[in-house]
Amino acid sequence: MARKRKNGEGTVRLRKDGRWEGRVVIGYDEKNLPKTKNVLAKTKSECVEKLKQLQEQYAPPKSDKVKSDMPFGEWMDFWYQNYSRPKLRPTTRSGYEGRIYQHIIPELGSIPLNQLTQNDLQQFYVRLKQSGRLLHTEHYGEGLSDTMVRGSHANCRSALEKAVQEGLIRINPAVCCKLPPKKAREMQVLTREEIQRFLIQAKAEGYFELFLLELTTGLRRGELLGLKWLDIDLEKGDLRVQRQIGRIDGKIIEMPLKTKNAYRTLPLSADAINVLMQQRRKTGNSEWVFLSPTGGPMSPDSVLHMLHRILKRAGLPKVRFHDLRHTFATLALQNGVDIKTVSGMLGHFSAGFTLDTYAHVT
Repeated sequence: MARKRKNGEGTVRLRKDGRWEGRVVIGYDEKNLPKTKNVLAKTKSECVEKLKQLQEQYAPPKSDKVKSDMPFGEWMDFWYQNYSRPKLRPTTRSGYEGRIYQHIIPELGSIPLNQLTQNDLQQFYVRLKQSGRLLHTEHYGEGLSDTMVRGSHANCRSALEKAVQEGLIRINPAVCCKLPPKKAREMQVLTREEIQRFLIQAKAEGYFELFLLELTTGLRRGELLGLKWLDIDLEKGDLRVQRQIGRIDGKIIEMPLKTKNAYRTLPLSADAINVLMQQRRKTGNSEWVFLSPTGGPMSPDSVLHMLHRILKRAGLPKVRFHDLRHTFATLALQNGVDIKTVSGMLGHFSAGFTLDTYAHVT
């Protein structure tokens, strides 16, 4: 079996014309879509060598400070700024930077790169799990989540793997570290009776239109809040998903969608069309379908707080916003909508992924 190439190494494939093609991502454009370069060769080994040369051509310039005994914190910063950050989307960058600059560098930054051991990393992960939280400890406790620990490990491992490739260290000390098990968050789906109670309370709170549209389309939270009136054709009865709303560095901004499959057109139910007509009268001349008191798009955080408040006042269990998306998909499948159609409506990359996610329904 051919060895799977690691992230950042690019891909190599045999074309129909008999030539080998190598392709690698060299960065992202202003819309956060990947920019790629490719090479062609008669043999696989020649293609791999050409691909390596292409990567070296676009690699960041070497620094005099990059040495095997440099502090791990300096290498971590150099790796992130030069090798990792240019290829990351804005929302991903904020997660990387939180882990790297708030936890990894303060804890491990002073250790020389070539002296960092597996034990140093293992103890660091234990500290994160036991007492790593910096904010809101009164609500969430002193320890960080398993997901945060695994994310910190992934950053350390990638940075150290690059150090191995650059000849700065011989082996990657992060390879054999023990981590908390990866747990899928349990899906919670509202029943029909719970949906009715939820929507009655949402109407009393003034947010009936937002949550009904969510339960009839299954949009992601950022996608729902990113809707503009130009995306909706009430006569045709369809809705185009073109952007999302997110928070970067404390600011609410408009962002492109994460994948090309996320750009999609959805049919609207009669109920959804009716509530959108009502919402159109509410918003007046605003370009946004769901706007904040300041006139811009609503904050994802405020919508989540609103959801939890409505659930609590309706006497319903606390669920994530994403569980409303699960509720939509579950009801669609139970009502006989085929898996491929549901997959397309959700913006999944494949019907197989949708089938695995909702196997309990099908």
